[in-house]
Amino acid sequence: MVIIGENIHVIAQKISSAISERDPAPIQELARAQTEARADYLDLNVGPMKKDAEEIMKWLVDAVQEVSQLPLSIDTMNPVAMEAGLKACKARPLLNSASGKSASKEQMLPLARKYNCDVVISVITDKGMPPDVETKMDSIMDTVAYAEELGILVEEIWVDPILLPVSTAGEGQGFARASLEFISMLDDVLPGVKSTVGLSNISNGVPTELRPLLNRTYLVMLQRNGLYSAIADPLDEDLMRLVRGESPDIVELIHRVMDGEDVDLSGLSQEQVKYAKTAQVLMGQTLYSDAWLES
Repeated sequence: MVIIGENIHVIAQKISSAISERDPAPIQELARAQTEARADYLDLNVGPMKKDAEEIMKWLVDAVQEVSQLPLSIDTMNPVAMEAGLKACKARPLLNSASGKSASKEQMLPLARKYNCDVVISVITDKGMPPDVETKMDSIMDTVAYAEELGILVEEIWVDPILLPVSTAGEGQGFARASLEFISMLDDVLPGVKSTVGLSNISNGVPTELRPLLNRTYLVMLQRNGLYSAIADPLDEDLMRLVRGESPDIVELIHRVMDGEDVDLSGLSQEQVKYAKTAQVLMGQTLYSDAWLES
C-alpha cells in the first residue's frame, strides 16, 4: 500500500509557526523522519492558504525537497498555491485534491493536466457529501468523466470517498462500513482508478490515546477491501508493520471479525483483544463509545 505521510500539516502549531517565520528546520525534521519511516509520498497540507500563497508554497516545497527526494502531495484548496506547488516539484507530484464541486473541477483538474500529475478526486459535490454509497459512486463517475474529457487518464485518478468519524453520534459506524463497501466496489465500477483516504478522519473526536488503534485497525480493513493508498502517519511504527504485513496475527484476527466470526476473546493476548474489540466497533457489531475497550 502507498503511504502518504500526513505530518506536515498547517493545523499543527509547530508547522504553522514554522511557515509564518519561514523557519525550515521543524518542517525538514518531519520530512526526514517520514522519509526514513518509508513513506511513499509526503503530503504538504496548507489548507486554504490565502495570504502570500504563491510565495509560501514555493518556499515550503523547496524546503522539503532540500532533505527528501520523495514525491510530494500538494494539499491545498487554493488553486494559486496549488499551481505554485506543482510547478516547484522536482519529482512527479500528486494534486491533493480536486472534487465534484464546479469550482474545483474548473480550477484544479486543468492544473493536473497542465503539470501531468496524478490527482485525488473526492466524492463531494456542489450539494455536499453524498449520503450513501450509490450516490457517492454516481458523483465520482461524473467527475472522472469530466477529468477524462480534459485528457486526464483514468490511471492518473485517485478517488477519495471521504471518511467520517466513527464517533459521530448514531451514524459513524454506518459511515465506516459504507466506505469499506465503496472501496471494494470501486475497481469494478471504474477499472484503473486508484483509491485513497485521509485515514485519521476515522478517529476524529476520539480520545487522543485511542486514535492510533482505530486508525490501524481500519487501515487493515480498507487494505483487505482493495485500498491503494492512505494519507496516514508513517511515524506510527505499529501501523507501518501492519500495512507491510509484519503483524500477520493481528491482520488475520481483524479479518475474522470482518467475516462476522464470533471471536473468543478469552484466548487472546491483551493486544489482540484491543484490535478485536476495535474491529467489532468499526463493523458495527458493538456500539461505539469512548470506553469500547472496557466493555
